Amino acid sequence: MGKIIAVTNQKGGVGKTTTSVNLCACLAELGKKTLLIDADPQGNASSGSGAAVGDKSLYEVLLGIATAEKSIVETDTPGMSVLPSDIRLAAAEIEMVGIERREYRLRAALRGLADVYDYIIIDCPPSLGLLTVNALTAANSVLIPIQCEYYALEGVRSLTDTVNRVKRGLNPALEVEGVLLTMFDGRTNLSLQVVAQVKKHFKSKVFATTVPRNVRLGEAPSHALPINRYDPRSTGAEAYRSLAREVLARNGERIK
Repeated sequence: MGKIIAVTNQKGGVGKTTTSVNLCACLAELGKKTLLIDADPQGNASSGSGAAVGDKSLYEVLLGIATAEKSIVETDTPGMSVLPSDIRLAAAEIEMVGIERREYRLRAALRGLADVYDYIIIDCPPSLGLLTVNALTAANSVLIPIQCEYYALEGVRSLTDTVNRVKRGLNPALEVEGVLLTMFDGRTNLSLQVVAQVKKHFKSKVFATTVPRNVRLGEAPSHALPINRYDPRSTGAEAYRSLAREVLARNGERIK
């Protein structure tokens, strides 16, 4: 059975979508069959992975208009598929309010897909609303990207509280997959201080991999390609390959 990982942090600009797209692509590069779910109404994970949004998206899936299986789009990245989204998804949080068991809509929609894919990565919106709760309820674990900046841990307590509430009331099996430090610049004392602070707070949950500031990572989405296909030799590509190997190792998988 495959694993479902929700990538979340309600703080914007921490590399959440970049991590979702590129982790998914690098796991596929390592021979895993992967599915990227774009649960952010901005739809950046969809466009950044080259997934065209048609008349079926996560919005229709959550409202029961379409099935997840019929809404999945194949990409040009071998082994990687996408369940896309666009701005229509913004209405889903309002429209789901009156639906019974609304927190379980995504989990129900994904039932059976964990038998098809080795890893399902959910890119969450930068908020702790109903879409994020659905993602956490459907997931086996949560991956938290944290930017190497002064306010790095700001809001992480709220996120941790939400994860714990979901674990107590909706998904007892939910665990923290790990904490990923992004936009790291080893030349600055600030980045080094943030790394030390985050490691003190999260201890062994922090991935050994850090994602550096890299221009190519910023360019790749405009070409609708993950970094390992846009510039395979870039430091950004190597960082996400390293993260993919760490995720496999943490899940007891032999790395090819």
